[in-house]
Amino acid sequence: MVLLRQEIGDVLREQRQQQSRTLREVSAKARVSLGYLSEVERGQKEASSELLASICGALDFPLSRVLSQVSERVADAERVVTSGQPHVAALPVSPQTISNSLVSAA
Repeated sequence: MVLLRQEIGDVLREQRQQQSRTLREVSAKARVSLGYLSEVERGQKEASSELLASICGALDFPLSRVLSQVSERVADAERVVTSGQPHVAALPVSPQTISNSLVSAA
């Protein structure tokens, strides 16, 4: 099973290491404790959106890029797990259903 917090932590750690920066440097700039940042990177803590934004700011790496990379990793993992088989059966959607949804949303 893919854990979102693990994938987020992996992406953050990889980005920090690519920049040759230490946990101490990034935690100080993000104003997050070193221990907490370490736990986030190891996927042991689930970071809030505010904390993620702070870490991304400290890394000068947009949150949207982190989320995009995480999304790609999750999609890759899902493809491996399902071995090409659809995991969830698609529900048939008629044009009338879509039309009714649009009308009711307006």
